[in-house]
Amino acid sequence: MSASTPTPRPTPTAAAASTPPIPRTGKLVDRGVVRRDSVRAEVWDLVGRAKVLGDADVGRVATEGTVVVGGGVSADTVSARGTLDVAGPVEVRSSLECDGTFRGGAAVHASDADLHGTSRILGEIRVDRVLRVRGSFSAPSVKAGELTLRGEAHVPGRVTAERVSAVLDGDSAFGTVEALSVHLEGRTSSPVQRLLGHRTTVVVDRVEADTVELEAVEVGFVRGTAISLGRDCHVGAVEGKVVRCHPTSHVGPESRTPPPPGLSR
Repeated sequence: MSASTPTPRPTPTAAAASTPPIPRTGKLVDRGVVRRDSVRAEVWDLVGRAKVLGDADVGRVATEGTVVVGGGVSADTVSARGTLDVAGPVEVRSSLECDGTFRGGAAVHASDADLHGTSRILGEIRVDRVLRVRGSFSAPSVKAGELTLRGEAHVPGRVTAERVSAVLDGDSAFGTVEALSVHLEGRTSSPVQRLLGHRTTVVVDRVEADTVELEAVEVGFVRGTAISLGRDCHVGAVEGKVVRCHPTSHVGPESRTPPPPGLSR
């Protein structure tokens, strides 16, 4: 009894193997309260409240109000005033601008980003050119060409950029900051505030850069070619040259005495 010859399987055609994406078409204008399964358009203009159960794939997004997206967002540009809440990843090929509250449940990527208000991102944020932040910001890690920040920030992982400049007037914390130049400035406290234990804290695990400028910051380890320590800095260990150290700053282990009883809560 001879063995049967297996029937050859059909080879998929090139058209079946690579289906071109459906092009975006038209302008979608929403006013008031709307609910959609998904959004796919060249332009999405919203004033009001919108809930999208799935993904949004749009050329230009302009929203004013509250937008909740259950999937991800893919767009050329995004301009959101109010609240933008996206459960999935955000991919913006040009500029991402948020003024209000931005919540991202996954990774965020944009060419440029300007975040003003409260930004809470659960995945890594990656910006090819400039990331500007004003307000309260948190993310696991940040990669950017340049990061400028004013307000308060919590990034427990790594911040990587060519230049990092942050003026922090609220309690903030970073893991590792790596850049060519780093400027971190906390809010200095008056002698009375320090005595009462009322002070803004900016704590960083590690800073590595060619040029490092610090003021009112606590850093575990600093490596740099030129390190400048302004007022009220505490650096655990330094590798490199300290070109300036303010009399109120300290390098090395430091013991701290708690305030006398009755002067703190």
